[in-house]
Amino acid sequence: MISDFIYKYYIDPIRLGQSYNIVDTVSYAIILVIAVYLLYRWMSQSTWLSDIGFTIDSRFIIATLPYVILGGVLRVVQDTGMITGDFQFLLVTPLIYFVLFFFTITMLFLSRSLTLKGFTKDILTFYAIAGIMSAFVVSLVLFAWGINHAHVDLFILGIIPFMAIIATLLVWACMRYLLGWKYVTNPLYLTLLFGQLLDASATSYGIELHPSVQYIEQHVVGSGLIELTHTAFVMFPLKLVVLFPAIYIMELYRKEANPAFWHLVLLAMIVVGLAPGIRDMTRMVLYV
Repeated sequence: MISDFIYKYYIDPIRLGQSYNIVDTVSYAIILVIAVYLLYRWMSQSTWLSDIGFTIDSRFIIATLPYVILGGVLRVVQDTGMITGDFQFLLVTPLIYFVLFFFTITMLFLSRSLTLKGFTKDILTFYAIAGIMSAFVVSLVLFAWGINHAHVDLFILGIIPFMAIIATLLVWACMRYLLGWKYVTNPLYLTLLFGQLLDASATSYGIELHPSVQYIEQHVVGSGLIELTHTAFVMFPLKLVVLFPAIYIMELYRKEANPAFWHLVLLAMIVVGLAPGIRDMTRMVLYV
């Protein structure tokens, strides 16, 4: 029956904390593509943004990054068990994406209102500050929880970003100097590289090196490759297999595409790497 199918592939994985399956993975990917397009159509044609000179550009993407970080740390709130009952599932994929979307749009509305009233000169000013403060507050809550439960491992908080930074520098140097891709100096491409390699670093460290908790890879492709190669460090070449052609194609597309849509697609690519990377790293710092 249809209800059994929905429970098996969509509801039960959320309720029971199971790994992703091929059905929900493909479904969520399709939803993401559709959502990016609809968001582009809405934001590009909306007069409530264009009337104050708002554009979907690099500044907007950078101002949105705190909300990506917020999504990562907010997801860990559910991992800690601080929230019980059905409300906790609002912080589980895919529902957390809707929660973050509506919160982000609300902050954009509020920022627009403040700009029109003369409290801020730029719609992105309050928008960025609200995202930074929100991520900071949630991080403080998690830190306090960790202190009370005797688990805040600052070494892990340092080593995983360090692994990601080294990997990012090596990949960037290869792209820039061996392949001659001058465009990878774009801060958005650097953010994409770091976000995806932070995800690979967190997964690799959690499965292979974490001193106490044995983590698993929940995504279908990653878990399959780890099982095949018997090492979580396979996540690094997996990311590279995707990143090299993705950045090359994105740069080709940038020359002909609508700039707003190109920026939203790149933002989506950043989100699917950086947010899980932040979540996984924070979990490991707190041993949850």
